[in-house]
Amino acid sequence: MPKNSTPRSGKPARLSSPPGQPAQVIEEIRPGQSIELLKELHILTREGKLNQDTRRKLKQVYHLYQFIAPLLEETAKDGRPFTLADHGAGKSYLGFILYDLFFNVSHAGEPLSGRIYGIETRAELVDKSRELAQRLGFANMSFLNLSVQQATTSAELPPQVDIVTALHACDTATDDAMAFGLAKQAQHMVLVPCCQAEVASVLRQNKALSLSKNPLAELWRHPLHTREFGSQITNVLRCLQLEASGYQVTVTELVGWEHSMKNELIIASRLASGFGGKTQQAQARLRAVLAELNLGALTARFDVPAWLPA
Repeated sequence: MPKNSTPRSGKPARLSSPPGQPAQVIEEIRPGQSIELLKELHILTREGKLNQDTRRKLKQVYHLYQFIAPLLEETAKDGRPFTLADHGAGKSYLGFILYDLFFNVSHAGEPLSGRIYGIETRAELVDKSRELAQRLGFANMSFLNLSVQQATTSAELPPQVDIVTALHACDTATDDAMAFGLAKQAQHMVLVPCCQAEVASVLRQNKALSLSKNPLAELWRHPLHTREFGSQITNVLRCLQLEASGYQVTVTELVGWEHSMKNELIIASRLASGFGGKTQQAQARLRAVLAELNLGALTARFDVPAWLPA
């Protein structure tokens, strides 16, 4: 892991306490972390305390950060300006944490010129995030009230984006974030997919035909299995699409993310060698899987973009 890719250790954070009481020491909080931000995110209580539940949340935050930090380090090396776009940002929980740990902890006092964008369709959440960033002095954050499609062509974002994230993006939002990343020639994508019913719906429509031709259709014959298999194959197709588009893909588990059963983490990094034999093989496998499962209706969504080499 690159240098400074995890929050620096050092002395535990010491929080202020009422007069006459000793200051509370919280070993999990890194020196330099914004206490006000942790309170706003309800990781610390309003009194600045950390209970068992919030301690677990803080560990989850660090676990997620350890995957993204090396990518930030790579894109920011030699002082190069970097950009990260977080889609479906909501309250920009992820963006704020990344900013605080990377700018204020791992690179405290260093001149960095990166920018983190939070992209969200709910205007009230965008306004709140802007107000919080201004209050905290997080100058290198921007919040845009845009859909993913609007963000792809918006002049408020640069032509290229280094890192794209989408945390628990429901339904087809993960696919939209991937399409954004491809259009912006992102070097890295970090995706935690959520529920997606589109593939299961097509499987259900073609179930009779599939059962007559393919014994493996038993995998999704029962309604519950249709839903679960649909979810599984959706992420398989997403990974193949990324590989077919010139990315190396790693799939792992977001360990300890207890608030959601959907804890699959997909990390995709653009291959320096560009498009070669492996990419072409992935394109062929992608189309073969779509055909074998009678998912031809979804070719436009999961196939590689038309402007990429076939």
